[in-house]
Amino acid sequence: MAESADPFRILIPARLDSTRLPGKALADLGGKPMVVRVLEQAQRSAAQSVHVATDHEAIAEAVVAAGGEVVMTSSCHRSGTDRLAEAVAQLGWADEERVVNLQGDEPAMPVACLAQVAAVLGEHPEAAMATLWTPLQSIEQWRDANVVKVLADRAGRVMIFSRAAIPHQREPLDDSVNVLDLARRHLGLYAYRVGALRAWPALPASALERAESLEQLRALEAGWTVVGATAVAPVLPGIDSPADLVRARLSYDANEL
Repeated sequence: MAESADPFRILIPARLDSTRLPGKALADLGGKPMVVRVLEQAQRSAAQSVHVATDHEAIAEAVVAAGGEVVMTSSCHRSGTDRLAEAVAQLGWADEERVVNLQGDEPAMPVACLAQVAAVLGEHPEAAMATLWTPLQSIEQWRDANVVKVLADRAGRVMIFSRAAIPHQREPLDDSVNVLDLARRHLGLYAYRVGALRAWPALPASALERAESLEQLRALEAGWTVVGATAVAPVLPGIDSPADLVRARLSYDANEL
C-alpha cells in the first residue's frame, strides 16, 4: 500500500452467513475467494492499514493465506458497523482516526472512492460519519425499494435515507421540479471517526432503522452529523444474489475488473 498524506484505515466486515447468497464471502471470483478480492482492492488504496473483521475461521484462514490481517469478532453482531465497533476496540486506534468501512461484497469498489469518502469526513470536523452517493438514473430506480435514496442539504449534510421514493412529488407533476435532481442513490460506503465507532454500540435503538432496515438511520436518529458527496468514479452494484455472482464472475473472466 502507498503511504497516504491524508491517512485513513480500512476495515472489511465479513461474515459467512447470507440469506440471499450463503457462503458468499468465500465464493470463487477468478480463482480467489470474494473476501480476498475485496482485500486486494483495499490494499491498492493509500490506506495505512487494511484488516478483515470476521467471526468465521474459514474466512480468517483465507485472508491470512493471502497475506492479509484479520480481527476476530463476535458472531452475535447484527450489522457490519457493530462488528467494526468491536474491531476498533481490539485494535486500540485513536478516537480521531478515520476508518473506511468497505463491505465484504464490494470487490469492484473504486480505489478513488475509498480515499474520497475518508477525505470528505476529514473536511467536516463536526461529522461522525461520511458516505457517498450517485445520481439516480431513472424513475424506476427512484421507485425501487431495493435502491436506497438519500436527501442532503446544500452543504452535503444528510437529512434522510430511505427505500421509499423520496422526495414525494404531488400530482400533477410540476415540470419545474425533477425528483431525479433532488434525490440520489446512496452507496453503501462509509467512513467513521474511531470515536464514533466506539460510541455506536451505546446508541439508542432506532425505530427508523427497524422500519427501513437501514442501519445508518440509527446515527441520524441519534442526532449524529452525517456528510456525503457525489462519488468521483462509477460504482458497480455489490454482490448480493446468485445472479450478481454470475455477473461478477463473467467480469473477472473477461478481465474487466
